[in-house]
Amino acid sequence: MLAALAAGGGPAAAATPVAPEPPVPAVPTTADQVYAAARPKLLQIRTLVAAANRQSLIGSGFLVSADGLAITNYHVVSQFALEPATYRLEYIAADGSRGKLSLLAIDLANDLAVVRLDRQGEPAFAFNQRALAGSLAKGERLYSMGNPLDLGFTIVEGTYNGLVERSYNDRIHFSGALNPGMSGGPAVTADGRVVGINVARQLGSELVSFLVPARFAAALLQRAERGSPPPPQEFRAEIGRQLTAWQAGFFQAVIAQGFRPTPIGPYEAAESAAPWFTCWAQTNADAIPPPRATVNTTNCYSETRLFVAGDLNTGTISLQHSFYRSVDLNPFQFAAYLSQQSPLAGFTGWSQKWYTPERCHEDFLAAAGGGPHPPLRVVWCARAYRAFAGLYDVSVTAVTQDKGREALMSRLSLQGIAYDNAVTLAKRFLEAVQWTK
Repeated sequence: MLAALAAGGGPAAAATPVAPEPPVPAVPTTADQVYAAARPKLLQIRTLVAAANRQSLIGSGFLVSADGLAITNYHVVSQFALEPATYRLEYIAADGSRGKLSLLAIDLANDLAVVRLDRQGEPAFAFNQRALAGSLAKGERLYSMGNPLDLGFTIVEGTYNGLVERSYNDRIHFSGALNPGMSGGPAVTADGRVVGINVARQLGSELVSFLVPARFAAALLQRAERGSPPPPQEFRAEIGRQLTAWQAGFFQAVIAQGFRPTPIGPYEAAESAAPWFTCWAQTNADAIPPPRATVNTTNCYSETRLFVAGDLNTGTISLQHSFYRSVDLNPFQFAAYLSQQSPLAGFTGWSQKWYTPERCHEDFLAAAGGGPHPPLRVVWCARAYRAFAGLYDVSVTAVTQDKGREALMSRLSLQGIAYDNAVTLAKRFLEAVQWTK
């Protein structure tokens, strides 16, 4: 019976074939369209060790003219700019083609460079006119492109958040994930027009990245188009000229803003009134075991670091004030403790390649006729830049000498500054150390 049922039910039980559903067509997104239009205009920029013909540094770039001009970051081509006899430049396009690059112009302060490809007639990006005029709306969607970690060209969505506050050099806050290798790539609006150039990301954070505003790239492009490119061996001197011009503007602006008094213990000390400084405080009062002397410290530093080379950043001012008070140390022990905690002289690092050896001078200062100023022990240290004449790193450290069980130690550190500007700032810094009124 089972056999009969099986035989009889076979044809009737067979499943009716179901026709496959037609594929759902992909709906293009804005990012799809932006990337499809941008891809032939994107470049990977490579710095190679000429003798080994191997890459030493990679970044991104993008075409901005039909005659083969492209924008990238200065730091992507910095090795070649400083050592053209050792390195060479090449590009790789999105289609895999590659060729030689020549360096035409740099903007050190804004970390930009213009390069020329060895071919012409390629499609190019245009700049966003609202971005050039500074009228983009905060919250507008942006699309950043580049070649992160040599993984291939990619696109990242993010948001325009205006210019970074407390920054001397203008930077756009971009809430997108920039990664190494994307430096020099474009960030565009939905119409594919350039708003900024990828430059950096905030370490220790998520989706906090920075763009160079497009107006600086447009200005550098115009300069490159108008002038004749210097020979490669002259870019090191050009870097020195730009450093000197930048420091003149920045340090004169700091001098013009002046210092404001900040109380610390029974003293007043100098704090810059310029808006480009970030300050933090720390204390050892809650340390275990309890300290034999309490230390309350404030650190302020400018958001102005300039990249020159992989082992040389400059252009920063920092101010540090530490108030020391003995808990159970006698004056002799306190003086020894003070010297051990914060050596008066010297820089934290030294590179024979970039700097001359430091030279220091120590002296004692006392206010004429008593005045509101405590007597100070002061150490001035300076070192010169070997490659950039007229620029110095300077540190000035002052320790009050009026009491045996408490003291204020103040330190001013200046990077890449002309000597006259250093003297002016140091004088005002020392004059600001007073007793609290």
